[in-house]
Amino acid sequence: MSERVETVVLDLEGLSAWIAQDRKLLAMLQVFHDMGADLVIGANTIVEVTHSRTNMPRLNWALSRIKVEPVTEQAAKAAAELLKGAGLHGHKYAIDATVAEVALRQPKPVALLTSDSDDMTKLCGSQVRIIPL
Repeated sequence: MSERVETVVLDLEGLSAWIAQDRKLLAMLQVFHDMGADLVIGANTIVEVTHSRTNMPRLNWALSRIKVEPVTEQAAKAAAELLKGAGLHGHKYAIDATVAEVALRQPKPVALLTSDSDDMTKLCGSQVRIIPL
């Protein structure tokens, strides 16, 4: 991770790992923090990560340190276009597409920490650096 990154976007797995204090993820986040990168999630990732066993104090702590991007009608339409362009459709890819759309509109260079590097690469193309978790 020697090249500079301006923005780091987390998907569900990235946010979950942060809440769980996963050592590998925390080490990565420290590197990005040291280079001054902003952390970003899409608002619907909060819905995706929350369940009966979610550590809500840890989630709220993480959310206080991250920029939460809204998913507006315009963003949803752009995400739908990304899906179409990638040849993907259906609810399985819907949130991935909104995460990709959030990543694509952040200040570049952008890194996306994701457990779904194949689909995210299809959705983001070469404009976002995909970092598999």
